[in-house]
Amino acid sequence: MIGKGVSTDKLMEDLRLVVTDAEELLRATAGQAGEKVAAARARAAESIDSAKARIAQAGYAAAAQTREAAKATDDYVRDNPWTAVGVAAAVGVVIGMLIAKK
Repeated sequence: MIGKGVSTDKLMEDLRLVVTDAEELLRATAGQAGEKVAAARARAAESIDSAKARIAQAGYAAAAQTREAAKATDDYVRDNPWTAVGVAAAVGVVIGMLIAKK
């Protein structure tokens, strides 16, 4: 669950940072020997690859949703131009009133 003030973009950026840090840790421990270290490095590399794939998929999904929303908005405005003009005018009046009060 996402709390107040925390956006999906921020969470994705944090996940990217964790992946980057994990990659740096893998590079730093590349010279370490031992069966347990090798197994841990392999699991970590697999997890990093999986996280990268999920980040990319989330980015593609967000882009697709944005394109769909833009197309739906464009279709609505083209089908209802006067309604769109009226809504824009009402929003402008409300913003103007709020600015004038300050």
